[in-house]
Amino acid sequence: MTSASPRPRRGFEAFAYRDFTRYQLARVAVILGAEAQSVAVAWQVYSITHRAIDLGYTGLALFLPALLFLLPAGHVADRFDRRFVILTCYSLQLFCTGALVYLAVTNSQHIFSIYVVLFFVGMGRAFSAPSSSSLIPLLVPEAHFVNAVTWGGAVFQFANVTGPALGGLLFTFPLAHFLPNSGLEGAGIVYVFTLATLVWFLAMVFSMEIRPGRAEHRATTLKVMLAGFQYVRKSQLLLGSFSLDLFVVLLGGATALLPIFAHEILHQGPRGLGMLRAAPAVGSFTMGMIMARFPMRRRAGHWLFICVSIFGAATIIFGLSHTLWISLVSLFIAGAADTISVIVRSSLLQLGTPPEMRGRASAVNALFVGASNELGEFESGITAQWWGAVRATVIGGIGSLVVAGVWSTIFPALREADQLSAKALRPRDPEEQELLTGF
Repeated sequence: MTSASPRPRRGFEAFAYRDFTRYQLARVAVILGAEAQSVAVAWQVYSITHRAIDLGYTGLALFLPALLFLLPAGHVADRFDRRFVILTCYSLQLFCTGALVYLAVTNSQHIFSIYVVLFFVGMGRAFSAPSSSSLIPLLVPEAHFVNAVTWGGAVFQFANVTGPALGGLLFTFPLAHFLPNSGLEGAGIVYVFTLATLVWFLAMVFSMEIRPGRAEHRATTLKVMLAGFQYVRKSQLLLGSFSLDLFVVLLGGATALLPIFAHEILHQGPRGLGMLRAAPAVGSFTMGMIMARFPMRRRAGHWLFICVSIFGAATIIFGLSHTLWISLVSLFIAGAADTISVIVRSSLLQLGTPPEMRGRASAVNALFVGASNELGEFESGITAQWWGAVRATVIGGIGSLVVAGVWSTIFPALREADQLSAKALRPRDPEEQELLTGF
């Protein structure tokens, strides 16, 4: 653990630790580039095919690696230095973005090539996600972990605020007027920007002092690799929170359909798409700032279900809107509500799980998150192809409200979760304790 600076300002306690600060500086850059890249990929794919289903396939290409490499990704996070794993995975991302630059410069119309690159991007994310999530508790003391999670979410959303809008601006930047022989225009400009952010990320993470080492020292067996699944299955808090996020975002997420809303319903171009992508991030960032200053003290489970319900209602309003400002406000509210649930879920995962199990439990969480986001994009593309974008979004929002009501009934321990601390969240049930020692 790196030493802290004296008397950190209230609300900024996590930034008193050098490695945490460097890691957030790295994250803000790489997420900025990734979000800008996602806008460019979506617009490029839709401009080639003009089919909603092809937008859905981009999400499927990103999700499949999380499913295929779930077990080894979690085990790698617990068995190897998590910092080294992160550096390796983002080096792969660097090569993938370079491939996207090539496809853009050559004006390739082969949509399958883009899906192949996205598959390898998803592979890098599959292995980096458990290591990244498990690294945070090592950067700050437990007393400041919720503050670290809150700021981590705020940093993520700050990049989301700027990334999509910047992606839309870069997409329309007339670089060819300044460099006529470069062949860079549209998506290619965005991908070059993403390359620069990846280089910065690798440099910052490499400069961190922490060397986590191995958390899991037992031999690699199928039983050890499956321990994360077993632990999550036995924990009402983790299984309930993971599955709640899965079904709510799977049903209520409309990210993959934003190009359709921007182009066909709201009659906006790439800049309008960037605004729609940025709106939930603005709401999330705003709520993150509030939560950093006024952290959640009690009734975490109660607020989790309230925020999930608000998310579903805001999704319905967005789906029904034909006015840009109403759409932006509804997405803003959805993003703000989702931030509180993210803080609660992240705290449940990291504080309620022993250090030697965090990588594998985080891998299970990454599968649920990937299914809710990337697979959710595939689901959105399918339902929009069947019913139309508006009807698919409204039905998804209603489904989110139904899930929130059902989950509050079948997972009472999650609904009654109170303080976000290791003492309050670690399992006390003898069966769960035996499971931990058994693995």
